[in-house]
Amino acid sequence: MTSRLLCALAATTLLVSTAHAQPTEVSGEITLSAYSGIFQDKYTEAVIKPFQEKFPGVTVNYFASNASSVMLGNLRSQASDVQTDVVIFDVSTSLIGNKEELLAPLSVADIPNLADLLPQATVQEGFGPAVTFDNLVLVYNTEAITTKPDSLSVLWDPQYAGKLAVTSMPSILGSGLMVMTSAMLGEDYTQSVEQSAAKLAELAPAVQTFDPKPDSYTLVINGTVSLATGWNARAQYYADESAGKLDVVLPKEGTILQINTINLIKGAKNEAAAKAFINYALSPEAQAAFTEAMFYAPVNAKADVSPEATARTVAGQLEQILPLDWAWAATKSEEWNQIWKRQIISAGN
Repeated sequence: MTSRLLCALAATTLLVSTAHAQPTEVSGEITLSAYSGIFQDKYTEAVIKPFQEKFPGVTVNYFASNASSVMLGNLRSQASDVQTDVVIFDVSTSLIGNKEELLAPLSVADIPNLADLLPQATVQEGFGPAVTFDNLVLVYNTEAITTKPDSLSVLWDPQYAGKLAVTSMPSILGSGLMVMTSAMLGEDYTQSVEQSAAKLAELAPAVQTFDPKPDSYTLVINGTVSLATGWNARAQYYADESAGKLDVVLPKEGTILQINTINLIKGAKNEAAAKAFINYALSPEAQAAFTEAMFYAPVNAKADVSPEATARTVAGQLEQILPLDWAWAATKSEEWNQIWKRQIISAGN
């Protein structure tokens, strides 16, 4: 998987000639459901505002949520009266949405920029493709920890007991950490997560919170915790914003590739404008702008990103990616969620 992704990121795909929607052809309002906080701020500046300048007849209303599971719940509640046109959430959640027929399929005829996406960005079922690539990291307070860690095992160091923030399932940060813990232990997580669950249960009494609020990065920066789990893109941004108070660790045991997808909602009230927005969000221009703004790796092979920004994305860390089939992981989601609730989190009480 790693070598294939590396080759794909260095290559371009075949361009299919398809007419793009013209700005005069679409108008009205669309509602985009996506992540809150700094993601919303940066996505608005890098993608939404330029789209609205290109399509002045379209207004994008941003409905922010703090988790993919919340967005999925909203879509379920709206199934009989759809209020959302486009959603961005993680690939594991989108696979559930596809299965529940909440999302609509997309084609190159509808979305010409699909022709230029990396192979790993394409959903075989024909639904929403990847819109960002990211990876799981550790973040730490540089005043509390003066020597940069290099291993996931630092979470079990007794000197940091009570100063940890570990995001649990249903967030895929939880499932990702389980896979990474299995790798650290030499366990094949596709066969069993018994060892990793037991190891994470050992960690539980040292964890200050399994649900960091407002987020793990803020808790690290203000010194509430010394170590936390998080996503590389946000961590890189906060490392700059904190003037070095927060730093990022890519564990030597490896990390997991995190994929956010962009999806058209089945029954969207403004399908034409929604498709125009999805197509723009996948364009080389929008992909490069968001990578430069927030260090998510682009999914469009033609995105022109600076070497400096690329080095701080998952595209610059491919040798550390652990194999993980998110479609398979989605089938384990409920089982693993129960393991977190009953075996891991409860061990800290």
